[in-house]
Amino acid sequence: MAEKKSRVNAFMRATGKFRWVFGPAQKSGVDHPMTEENKALLKQREAEASQWETVTRADGSTYIVPKKRS
Repeated sequence: MAEKKSRVNAFMRATGKFRWVFGPAQKSGVDHPMTEENKALLKQREAEASQWETVTRADGSTYIVPKKRS
């Protein structure tokens, strides 16, 4: 009796065929200049991140807490 293929195997086989036809996923380089939109988004994310600080416990785990305002 023939061994039944799993759905995962069938999916991987199908995506492999798509890759053979269409080629690998498109990747962009990181050496191009940032757009103005991305620069603004980066500043926004940095401002959001500056509100928090990372605390490390003795066991090595970390968590974030709001920064204390002085």
